Amino acid sequence: MLKDNLKEVENNIVLACKKANRERSSVKLIAVSKTKPVEMLQEIYDAGSRDFGENKVQEIVAKRDELPSDINWHMIGHLQRNKVKYIINDVALIHSVDSYRLAEEINIQAKKNNRIVPILIEVNIAEEQSKFGVRAEETLQLVEEIATLENVRIKGLMTIAPMVDDPEDNREWFRKVRQLSVDIDSKNIDNVDMNELSMGMTGDYMVAIEEGATMVRVGTAIFGERNYSKN
Repeated sequence: MLKDNLKEVENNIVLACKKANRERSSVKLIAVSKTKPVEMLQEIYDAGSRDFGENKVQEIVAKRDELPSDINWHMIGHLQRNKVKYIINDVALIHSVDSYRLAEEINIQAKKNNRIVPILIEVNIAEEQSKFGVRAEETLQLVEEIATLENVRIKGLMTIAPMVDDPEDNREWFRKVRQLSVDIDSKNIDNVDMNELSMGMTGDYMVAIEEGATMVRVGTAIFGERNYSKN
């Protein structure tokens, strides 16, 4: 069943790419596996997925040794500074950096482990109080500050759009994040590129792709509804 779900998501990504005159290879599907057991992740892995997204450090730590070593782990949830050290050698990309202090800690741990860690800046584009992220108008300043850190590389932006019934309602937010990335890219800041746009989830990933997303974070459409009862 999960493989069928994955295939349907893949087909939708292809359709969205065609609508936007983009190559399928320009979009990375991140299977959001938070709260899901390793058996389910293994099934999706066996179907071809290599990029998995987790919201909590402890889930990456618990799952990494039970699954194949070529998985790319994406930290997509709010990251506390005191937990950075536990995943610094495991993450392919940290999507959720929204402060200099967090980036500074990532830099400290990266230096200790002789790593250059790629990150995205999380933008709270709709300025929702319930969400983390920097405000759009403060993003450039934060990028400029973080760009001075030696062992961190900014690769783009991430956003979590509002929960809506109609995905079209989020098009404006995705468009604004895309424009923000273009504006920042035009500044030609050292150690910064804006090649990645992580935006779009189960309810709106097709619209996000049409508006320029290079990464979509899809959980429910692949794994089904989440079970938080054990958390």
